[in-house]
Amino acid sequence: MAPVSVFDQVLDHSNRADPYPLYAELRRTPVSRADDGGFVVSTYAEIVALLHDPRLSSDPRNRSDREALAPDGATGPLPPSFIALDPPEHDRIRRLLTRHFGPPHNPDRVIRLLPEITEITGGLVDGLAGRDQVDLVDGFAYPLPVTVICRLLGVPREDEPRFRVWAGAVVEATDPATGDLATRRDRRTRALAELGEYLGGLADAHRRDPGDDILSGLATDAAADARGRLSRGELMINTALLLIAGHETTVNLIANGMLALLRHPDVAHRLARQPDLASRVVEEVLRHDPPVQFLGNRGALDEIEIAGTVIPRGAPVTLALAAGNRDPAHVADPDRFDPDRRYIEHLGFGGGVHYCFGAPLARIEAQIALTELVRRLRNPRLVADPPPYRPSPLLRGPRQLLVAVDGVAPAPPPPGGVRRAGDRSGVRPRPAAVRSTASR
Repeated sequence: MAPVSVFDQVLDHSNRADPYPLYAELRRTPVSRADDGGFVVSTYAEIVALLHDPRLSSDPRNRSDREALAPDGATGPLPPSFIALDPPEHDRIRRLLTRHFGPPHNPDRVIRLLPEITEITGGLVDGLAGRDQVDLVDGFAYPLPVTVICRLLGVPREDEPRFRVWAGAVVEATDPATGDLATRRDRRTRALAELGEYLGGLADAHRRDPGDDILSGLATDAAADARGRLSRGELMINTALLLIAGHETTVNLIANGMLALLRHPDVAHRLARQPDLASRVVEEVLRHDPPVQFLGNRGALDEIEIAGTVIPRGAPVTLALAAGNRDPAHVADPDRFDPDRRYIEHLGFGGGVHYCFGAPLARIEAQIALTELVRRLRNPRLVADPPPYRPSPLLRGPRQLLVAVDGVAPAPPPPGGVRRAGDRSGVRPRPAAVRSTASR
């Protein structure tokens, strides 16, 4: 039997709790081969170069292995989402989506959500009171971003049990252990089609009775006509992507962040006393233990020579973001969790034309969430370390984060910030302004 490649060991669930020694081994060969014949790029400078190289396509149809698992409906009844397209089609759809999400057309949309995010966060922590052991994934890290993205998109929060099944099937399909490629691809395609139909129906309802949400904006945007409007299929697949990406990655960001703080109580104690530290803590989590571990489904449009290796035209390429984030050629002592590092660029939100436009929202949610948890949980201790992990090697995070606590403190009254509705004890901290630290 041939030896298993290092990257395929990363994909093995038995290594999910700590893939970082494998990533270190992977970096010894900046461009290596996986068992499927694809190329894996693992060093920071080379990943950044390829994120900005127009010869690397995000459209799976440009790969020689067209039977690969498409990330977002590129096979099946729906068209590809914008993250599986290259410019100029990628740019057209992204512009139409971002028009209703944030800058430059709606620069205050995320900021306007601050009081609501703060209130949701406080209410979830309140709900942990009266227990001596809590699961911070199901009880906190999952419901927070789900509630926020539902509000932002205009999806009824009570429909969560329906779309959780579809989102779970899409994420599960990224785990090679859940079945052969064809089975996983079909399951994912079917789930995306059902989720897209559901969101298409919601968009029709919002067109008749619009509100202040993204679905209403996309369904009624008269100004879009000059730039081209999203087709119904494009609206369905891209709002499905926003719904899934808008909570799945943030669940892991919050859970990975709280795990880091539980393992580094000195940092947690500082954050509890100094809320302004939150932005640096979140950036270090994004570098040290990112929720998105790698970007697959790339293909070379032409021969690409990088780090002494020639990637042939059509070859599949994977960018190992988590490995690049801990590249010692980029950051000193990379395995140490240290929010006091000087400004360090990371790959937590990707880079280039596909840089995550949901990054400002994810940052704010994580800053508020982690600060509230460390301020209010009394003497939190990990019940199991490492905790059990979710199946996906791509979207990596704890499946469960059991924490023993001595109680939940009432919300303290910090100086300045956003007041929680109905909270007479004081006001809560507004998250510090953050700058993007991913390479663009």
